[in-house]
Amino acid sequence: MKRARRRAGGGGKRGQRSRGPRRPRAAAARSASALRFRSIELAIADGIAVITLNRPEARNAINLEVVNELHVALEALGRDGTTRVLILTGAGRTAFASGADIRELRERRAADALRGINSSLFLAVERFPLPTLAAVNGYALGGGCELALACDMRIATESARFGQPEVGLGIIPAAGAAYRLPRIIGAGRARELILTGRIIDADEALSIGLVNRVVPDDRLLEEARSVALLIARKGPLALRAAKLTLQASAYGPDAGHAAERLAQAILFESDDKREGLTAFLEGRPPRFTGR
Repeated sequence: MKRARRRAGGGGKRGQRSRGPRRPRAAAARSASALRFRSIELAIADGIAVITLNRPEARNAINLEVVNELHVALEALGRDGTTRVLILTGAGRTAFASGADIRELRERRAADALRGINSSLFLAVERFPLPTLAAVNGYALGGGCELALACDMRIATESARFGQPEVGLGIIPAAGAAYRLPRIIGAGRARELILTGRIIDADEALSIGLVNRVVPDDRLLEEARSVALLIARKGPLALRAAKLTLQASAYGPDAGHAAERLAQAILFESDDKREGLTAFLEGRPPRFTGR
């Protein structure tokens, strides 16, 4: 098994209309990397963005400030034409995210639940146009587990722990676990974890398919970056199309089939498709442009 570690920093301005074909991308990159936050950190390097939940004194609990800052970061990165992959992680080794901030949660009322404060954020993570990877260190409980579930892949440390303990607090997991968890690990296992509130370790999470791999605690970000770099070298248009097709397939084979055909038709007309196939025939690495 493997593992990795590290943090993020960065952010930026809002994108402006450009005069030439290359300036929007450079401006977007500067914009994202110039952003500054209080409760998260954003760093961008080699086409990989790393967002770190940075509330270690609260075990990286997700409060309203974290939610708002993540929305801003996701919006900026979505406009950034140079970023290829997003890694989400938590500061320190104790927790990826221990859940929603209990003090804030205790004061929320029916109107707050209907607003879907956390669920709207996690939906934005799930629909983020680039591949996303949760690098889970320590506890990923409640909303923290749901945040990880919203990502495309999950890498966990050996000390990671996962669970949906909300029923023990008199509430339910209502930010995506009820439908994402069954889709990932199956209905029976999802019902058990939600109804018992049981917390599982990394090995069990791996055995039931909740995580893609388990790595040593001191190698989490190293391993996450390794996977991210592997993804980042692929065609950027193909990655975005693959994400959209996978999302459509959740609605059934008919939707998935239609999405595949449409996405492939678009890609067949792209410069990246021509470059990728030509590079293969010439025995060289492709030089993708995202066009």
